[in-house]
Amino acid sequence: MNSKLTTKFNFPFLIFLALVSAMGGFLFGYDWVVIGGAKPFYELYFEINNMPALQGWAMSSALVGCILGAVLSGVVADRYGRKIPLILSAFLFIFSAFGTGYADSFTPFIIYRLIGGLGIGLASTLSPMYIAEIAPTKYRGQFVAINQLTIVIGILAAQSANYFIAETIPEGMTPAEILASWNGQTGWRWMFWAELIPAILFFVLMFFVPKSPRFLAKINQDNAALKVLGSIGGKDYAAMELKSMKLTLIESSAKKIEFSELGSSKVLPILIIGIVLAFFQQWCGINIIFNYAEEIFTAAGYSVGDMLFNIIITGSVNLIFTLVAMRTVDSWGRRKLMLFGSIGLAVVYALLGGAYYFEFNGLPVLILVIVAIAIYAMSLAPITWVVLSEIFPNRLRGIAMSIATFSLWVASFILTFTFPLLNDLLGAYGTFWVYCGICIMGFLFIKRKLPETKGKSLEEIEQEFSNKA
Repeated sequence: MNSKLTTKFNFPFLIFLALVSAMGGFLFGYDWVVIGGAKPFYELYFEINNMPALQGWAMSSALVGCILGAVLSGVVADRYGRKIPLILSAFLFIFSAFGTGYADSFTPFIIYRLIGGLGIGLASTLSPMYIAEIAPTKYRGQFVAINQLTIVIGILAAQSANYFIAETIPEGMTPAEILASWNGQTGWRWMFWAELIPAILFFVLMFFVPKSPRFLAKINQDNAALKVLGSIGGKDYAAMELKSMKLTLIESSAKKIEFSELGSSKVLPILIIGIVLAFFQQWCGINIIFNYAEEIFTAAGYSVGDMLFNIIITGSVNLIFTLVAMRTVDSWGRRKLMLFGSIGLAVVYALLGGAYYFEFNGLPVLILVIVAIAIYAMSLAPITWVVLSEIFPNRLRGIAMSIATFSLWVASFILTFTFPLLNDLLGAYGTFWVYCGICIMGFLFIKRKLPETKGKSLEEIEQEFSNKA
């Protein structure tokens, strides 16, 4: 135990590994948001501006790719490790960014968006998993939260790129004039092409990142694992960590991974926790905030036609409170932050629903929106990824993580398609109250089922869950 406390970690090396692998998160954030700024222009270019079904397919097609990527990530992660699939995801981002901007008809545009979604599905699973497996126990929460930080920065980068690339549209400009303008013919393409810079950088730098020491231990490449661990914390740290890893693998290292293991009494309860948390992160209602952003900000007396305002309000709050999460995840703990986030959002949604019901508007509503974004950014957004990267057994982590991520994207897909129906059926106030109820249920589930994982090694977490089974 003392050796853990006295280990001097090579933080420049750790930060390099975390930042490079977290570039998958950056590209995830960029690719996810960039289409919003290009939307008014490519819809005119592809002549789908009066076709709601095709407009929805253009916006949500990447989700299908995300789901497929999440499914594949588990298989490739357990067979090839974390590094090689992350290199593949970087290539997919490059291919998608170029092709989406180059597309001259709608079908190729959709195909390239699907390919980009495949890259998101891989990166969203593997980036936090890799970081969790190289980070020392004491600092793991902060390091895994770097992935969420890069997602937020990627979102800001996409918003900024869209804002600075697009030329100002004079008031009263007709759709035909917009289509004939630089924005309508070329500008939207550069919004996608701008992603090529970070995607190529990610692809190149991933070749300088070692394989995960836990994957190396799993395939019995102990010397290679010791080398990576030694670079992180020295010889004694490497020996201690490898011994701990091997103890969790020794009973099952010779067995082929079977999907039936996921249904075992030891694994299934953990998998259910992961799936529920993945669904909850999407269904906690924060997407309602962004769907209602324009209406809420307009009611507060601000012009949200200006993209820069959206960046300053939502983007800055998102970034600031993600940094807060990085400071608190290893001191407050995962469970406490998840409980805070779920009950905090429940209270805000109850108040927002009341504001809509009683037809309040203006600054108080805007403040509630900002508070909701802040709560989500410091709790459920980053901490869900931290927990998912920690709780699954080492031997099955790739497959289990991919199932949880698959669940997250399915939840996102369902949310995207049910939100308009809920809004039409229940109105704004009713929709907020529904999500208030979901947050209360999420709070109760976390309080009952999720143990605290801060300060514990991945192997200790695995053992704790095994003892409860």
